[in-house]
Amino acid sequence: MASPSLSPSPTEGLELRDDISLGGVEVGEGSSEKLSSSTVNRMLTEFFVYFLRGIVLFFPVYLTGYLGLSVSWLLLCMLMITWWKKNRQWKDSRIGTAIDFVDNETQVVNTELKNSLQMASWVQFNDVEKVEWVNKVLDQAWPFFGMFMEKLLRGNIQTAVRQSNSELKTFTFTKIHFGHIPLRIVGIKAYTHEVDHREVILDMTINYEGDVDIDAEIKSAITAGVKGLKLRGMIRVILQPLIGQVPLVGGVTFFFIRRPTLEINWTGMTNILDSPAFSSLSEDTIMDIIASLMVLPNRMCFPLIDQVKVDQMRFPLPRGVVRVYLVEARDLLAKDTYMLGMVKGKSDPYATLCVGDRKVKSKTIKENLSPTWAEVYEFVVHEAPGQELELEIYDEDADKDDFIGRYHLDLGDVKKEKQIDKWFPLDDVDHGEVHLKLHWLSLQSDSTLLKESSEGYACAMLAVYLDNASNLPKDLSEIEQHQKKKHGREGRLTRKSAGPSSFVEFSINDNVQKSKVAFSTKNPVWEEGFTFFVHDVKTQQLFIQVKENEKKTQLGVLRLPLSRFINVSNMTLDQRFMLDQSGANSQLKLKATLRILTLEQPPPKIIVTPQVEQQIPQNKANTVSSPAVPYDTSPAGQASPAVSPGNPRKFPPEDFSTHRRGSYLASEALRQSPATMSMRRYDSHSLLSENTLASSRLDLADGASYPEVLRKHRGSLGEINLTVRYATLRKKLVIMVNSCRDIFPCSENGTDSYVRLYLLPDQTWRHRKRTHVKKRTVHPVFDEKFEFDVSLEEALTRTLDVSVKNNKMFHMRERKDIGMVLVSLAQLDLVKGVKDWYKLSLQGLKRDSRGEL
Repeated sequence: MASPSLSPSPTEGLELRDDISLGGVEVGEGSSEKLSSSTVNRMLTEFFVYFLRGIVLFFPVYLTGYLGLSVSWLLLCMLMITWWKKNRQWKDSRIGTAIDFVDNETQVVNTELKNSLQMASWVQFNDVEKVEWVNKVLDQAWPFFGMFMEKLLRGNIQTAVRQSNSELKTFTFTKIHFGHIPLRIVGIKAYTHEVDHREVILDMTINYEGDVDIDAEIKSAITAGVKGLKLRGMIRVILQPLIGQVPLVGGVTFFFIRRPTLEINWTGMTNILDSPAFSSLSEDTIMDIIASLMVLPNRMCFPLIDQVKVDQMRFPLPRGVVRVYLVEARDLLAKDTYMLGMVKGKSDPYATLCVGDRKVKSKTIKENLSPTWAEVYEFVVHEAPGQELELEIYDEDADKDDFIGRYHLDLGDVKKEKQIDKWFPLDDVDHGEVHLKLHWLSLQSDSTLLKESSEGYACAMLAVYLDNASNLPKDLSEIEQHQKKKHGREGRLTRKSAGPSSFVEFSINDNVQKSKVAFSTKNPVWEEGFTFFVHDVKTQQLFIQVKENEKKTQLGVLRLPLSRFINVSNMTLDQRFMLDQSGANSQLKLKATLRILTLEQPPPKIIVTPQVEQQIPQNKANTVSSPAVPYDTSPAGQASPAVSPGNPRKFPPEDFSTHRRGSYLASEALRQSPATMSMRRYDSHSLLSENTLASSRLDLADGASYPEVLRKHRGSLGEINLTVRYATLRKKLVIMVNSCRDIFPCSENGTDSYVRLYLLPDQTWRHRKRTHVKKRTVHPVFDEKFEFDVSLEEALTRTLDVSVKNNKMFHMRERKDIGMVLVSLAQLDLVKGVKDWYKLSLQGLKRDSRGEL
């Protein structure tokens, strides 16, 4: 009788049939369905399991009634059993937490410090120093710091507040006192090797909880005040350039890499509530003002010598550009509910991505927990490491969007790896992953590298530093008078009047950016930087307009074709430009630099040959050209698929592990003669059952008796997530089987799967480890830990054999394996620990030159 198909027809299960067939004999009229013996065995097994469960549940009730006992005894027993289980779980959790802390004391303390001190993810435990001597210096110098801050508030912040809203034009600080509690630096890290040899970079995590006393007058009889202030964040201080004369440093630059957190204790609430401007005078507004001065790309610069150019300090060229491919997400939280929260629905997810002061939002995918966005964004990176890609996913609702998860990625990792393509787990939620591809683009001044993208990506970046202007006209009337005047009248003296309040507007096509407002001057100074992405250098141009603040009238225009930068030195224009449609001798001083975006290739991966291959005898090693090449069982003439170096693979760690596995198979194959390679290698300790053998002991030439549906399967068999580390204090190798995803479905309801582990060459029952069975799912989550008693030196010579098995066999003589992977521990950093996804495959089947199916 033919084996039944694993994929039932769509109508199967929808009809009730009274006619069944047992053992191939049809029962009932008009029956066309036949049940195999394996199906009947499964049905009988499930029936007996349900029957035994019923006996176990109802027997205590029957026994209580038979003995004439009170129901209270039964309830008391159930209560005691429940209490015992909960107490046991609590003890196991407490003991497990203690063991994990002993094994990873440094990592746990490091994580807690990062959370409490809000350090960046790339700050390491051993590199962050406590600098109490600096705090003592700050304590002594705090009164003088208060004097400096008073000048800063009155000179800069007060002006910025007045410009933020028309209702705040009369905003004035009436009292400024920074109290007696100084700012504290809770951690500092110095960079000397990772940066240019003429600079030093310091990252200081600050924590300020001061007793400030600041009063301000918004309007007449309307006052506001601050009694207490909390500020937490990380400031980067750059000492550049280092020089050979006193004071050894040419200038000091400092800024916040990310927005700090700010908490203000407001006073004068009765008066503030009467002001229509109160809605704009909030903590967010103050943070916007701070960001405009001290958060990237804005910097505060103090040159210490005259030779240092302020424009290079205030707005240096960015480190590069990162191109982010927001591909998809999966297994997101379901936030939409129905029937008063009793029924879980789906979500309408969208993502927000933020780098520095630029924030973008993706499209919304309706009613989908595994959305596919397929969107691309480009961000300018000013500091790497330091700046982070901040991704957050929300469920779009009519009232308030629900939080689904977030992930922060330090862009220094992208700069180091050049190209990243992987799934990232979402933080602050129970489950969910997002798939991102990130490419690092360097900035080049070689015009021969210019290549326009056919996919609409940027091919270049334009950086503009706006310095100042001179002799701006007051308004349109002055421009018209200038156009009508003759040379004889130009020498007449006119009454001196206040200059215009002006700002500058830059635009390249639809990308428009504006500078701050310079009030009441004909010679404004802005000192601001801007960046633009360029898609077509030959046709696009930078359009500059100087405008009056209130009426938004033009005071002068300037057009710079981007093709002009191709032929100039260093692709940079740094000069004063005459303004068109403006006053006499009206000029604008700026510096514009064009850079070509070049996609950098990832560094080549160095694949170290496992130590097991080094044990091959010399005479056998000479019979092959390269023993590190994976064993290839494909027929002659069959070409393996090529991988383009410019095309990043989807999961680099999995490809690497597959290569290691292939290397191990090659070394095992070289140890055997052609005669022995056609035979199965059974373990001498166990010859009882074929199912007791490890999957690494199969025939390399013709495979094992896998089910036909698996041997003919051409897609992926799934992936397994493992955590491998060595507990140095307890001298144990710890293997954490986390989960699997997209494993082969063995039935319409999924797969009843478990994971089996061997630490090769130990392959006996005594060394066998296995997880519990996870039923009816292709995404099983195990979260089970196994330990092997081996030394660290010995562990580095071993290979981990991991096999995912189906608990229900397809056929009595067929294997349970649905996928396996070999992990060479010599390739892993066991002391630090490695958590990675590995691709499952069937050993012995045809594979290409990379060891893939």
